[in-house]
Amino acid sequence: MIAGKPGSGEGAVRMRRPEFGRGVSVLTAGAVSMLLLTGCVAADANDAEVPVWDGTTLVSVPGLPDEALEVMNQPQFASGRWSISVEDLDTGETLIDLDGEKLAEPGSFVKTYSAGAAWVKWGPDHTVTTPVKQSGQVTAGSLDGDLVLVGQGDLTMGGRTKADGTVSFTNLDHNDANPLPGATLTPEDPLTGLDELAAQVKASGITTVTGDVIIDDRLFQGTLAEQPITPIVINQNLLDVLVTPGEAGQPATAALTPAVGQWTLDLQVETVPAGEESKVSAPKVSASDPNTLVVSGTIAADADPVLRVFEFDDPSTFARTAFIEALERAGVTVSADPFAENPTSALPEWDAVEALPAVAELESLPLAEEITYVMKVSYNRGAQTLICRLAVDAGKNDCDEDGMGVAQAIWAEAGLDTTGASLVDGSGLEGNYITPRNAVQIQSLMAERPDAERWRDTMPILGVDGSLADVQTDSPAAGKVYAKTGTLVGGDAFNGRLRLATKTLGGVMQTESGRNLAFTIIVNQGFYEGMPGVFEANDNVGQVAAIIQQAY
Repeated sequence: MIAGKPGSGEGAVRMRRPEFGRGVSVLTAGAVSMLLLTGCVAADANDAEVPVWDGTTLVSVPGLPDEALEVMNQPQFASGRWSISVEDLDTGETLIDLDGEKLAEPGSFVKTYSAGAAWVKWGPDHTVTTPVKQSGQVTAGSLDGDLVLVGQGDLTMGGRTKADGTVSFTNLDHNDANPLPGATLTPEDPLTGLDELAAQVKASGITTVTGDVIIDDRLFQGTLAEQPITPIVINQNLLDVLVTPGEAGQPATAALTPAVGQWTLDLQVETVPAGEESKVSAPKVSASDPNTLVVSGTIAADADPVLRVFEFDDPSTFARTAFIEALERAGVTVSADPFAENPTSALPEWDAVEALPAVAELESLPLAEEITYVMKVSYNRGAQTLICRLAVDAGKNDCDEDGMGVAQAIWAEAGLDTTGASLVDGSGLEGNYITPRNAVQIQSLMAERPDAERWRDTMPILGVDGSLADVQTDSPAAGKVYAKTGTLVGGDAFNGRLRLATKTLGGVMQTESGRNLAFTIIVNQGFYEGMPGVFEANDNVGQVAAIIQQAY
């Protein structure tokens, strides 16, 4: 399995932009008309009691239109398996059941379980507050002691808040910039939250800090794909490198965002003639200077700027430097070395820090906005951070050992048959399994809540935004299907091809006739010669969802 970084979404390797958008034509107007004339679904399928197979080919599935079977019976899926569950949310009637109780690997669709558990536990308006604590006394504006910023797992720290108070996201997020082309940045300043905290420190009367500035990152400890999950998150703990082409034959230019501390860029990217392929490497630490990032390769003269990201192994030290610089911008002088490693060992016991007075506080976005970001762009570290916050809320701080069990208890109390899922993390990496029917049950439980529409709106919308922005944009189903995606792609070195471990799409839809359905569609184990073929699988699953939406 090609392992993915924890910041990126869609499990091991995330297929997005296009998530489903190219390679397969959408449902035609003629096909839609035929479905409506034949009573919404294929009559032969309705007459059958169970799915009918002819070797590896599905002949009929009760309730599933023949047009969908044509998509599912393509040669690349001959060795694989489709599973589908569709339920009417108003009547509880099961409309389609194709191996709905068989476990299948869902990829990033697992975020429905982790984000959903947080929603059920706290509700959409829940927030967390990140404090800055003061140790020591202030005399004539001088703090004879330390400032301690206590991380609380705020996913955006003010760096993605739009003017209207909602979360800002791009359809292909910067977390995915290294493996996938087309990632872009949001316009907001990722250091906004730190600047707000620094301004409050200054307003409290502190103009000089003679002690240290420390990031307290002890609230929880966790890992995902061998990378840390920490309670301090600044710019998703990434440095962004945006490379812009120049004239052919000339060096490209680039900028680091956010511009923090001693980090510098050694850009070794040449501009090549228009039309040629752009090959820009991911940033790597220079062999001669640990604070210099090297980016090499080529970029075409007519290409859009190319985004690459560097992921910090020590997010707390990065946050400390960024906060000290924010304090300096606010007019607070700090005597400590801003580039030193975060001195966690200098912190007193947790309870002692808790008892210190707060001189600044930053309230997070409401949980609904945080989950919108997690779901729309499939933010792996964000989903796992929510699991960590749930663990802390339950009196535990080891995310890896305790977090998923806490989420299970929440769902069990809400009425979910949790034995329909076997989960190892909250993000959807390899090793998670669910039944389509269990996933549908989650949507059914959420649909009964008074905030059901707010939950629905956190999910990508077919043909509109997030990881479904480019999916079925010309289909009449566009804008009427709200669903979480999931993708895992592995290699087949034996045959020199790619293996689609899973492609999942599940959520809710309003059908052509106005019915409210919950659905899950999963295909496991398809095979392709290269990535363009894998993108076709995205089209295929999206097309099946669109056919179902139009058929009922």
